[in-house]
Amino acid sequence: MATAAQPLHDTVATQVRDLIFAGALEPGELLDEKALCDQLEVSRTPLREALKLLVSEGLLRHEPRRGCFVERITDRDLDDIFPVIALLEGRAAFEATHKLSAADRAVLDVMHEQLTHCAQSGDIAGYYRMNHQIHEAFITLADNRWLAQTIADLRRILRLARLQQLSAPGRLAGSLQEHLHIYEAMVAGNADAAEQAMRNHLLQQRKALQRMTTLSLSRIAL
Repeated sequence: MATAAQPLHDTVATQVRDLIFAGALEPGELLDEKALCDQLEVSRTPLREALKLLVSEGLLRHEPRRGCFVERITDRDLDDIFPVIALLEGRAAFEATHKLSAADRAVLDVMHEQLTHCAQSGDIAGYYRMNHQIHEAFITLADNRWLAQTIADLRRILRLARLQQLSAPGRLAGSLQEHLHIYEAMVAGNADAAEQAMRNHLLQQRKALQRMTTLSLSRIAL
């Protein structure tokens, strides 16, 4: 239910967004407004306001006289987005390094120990969760709301692609080493090195996805 602090259309937007990220609404799918109204138990007005919001976020595409479609992320989109988010998250690591306290380090030490455990045990789902928490911790530590907002906007778009780059051969171990390099630079107080290591980490993710695409195509060819 919407609260006094959250308009109904915002609540509906959250529900539709969750359906998209969960895969219940597929990329390229035309939304059935009547079915969504029935499913979410709302009228057309708050639903349409919610859809406008999701269009502005880039999750949906509106076509006149047809309706709203779930946006489809292409390889070109990924090629365009990853260098940008690498720059942004690199900057977050740079700013976080300057603000890292002993208390922050104690928390991050534990998080990196858990990340290492997940990698060594082959727990990809656990690794994804801890990886996300660490990235969020760096962004929070950077304490730059404009940086955080822009990164969140791009991450939201990337979630449409349902990326699973850790499934690429050797990627889990590679990702762990990249994370450890980032953190080592932060602990050493080397903001420039932390920034560069974070940029490399994000760009390696894109390369892993490209390898997975190439591998899938080669299997189809066989």
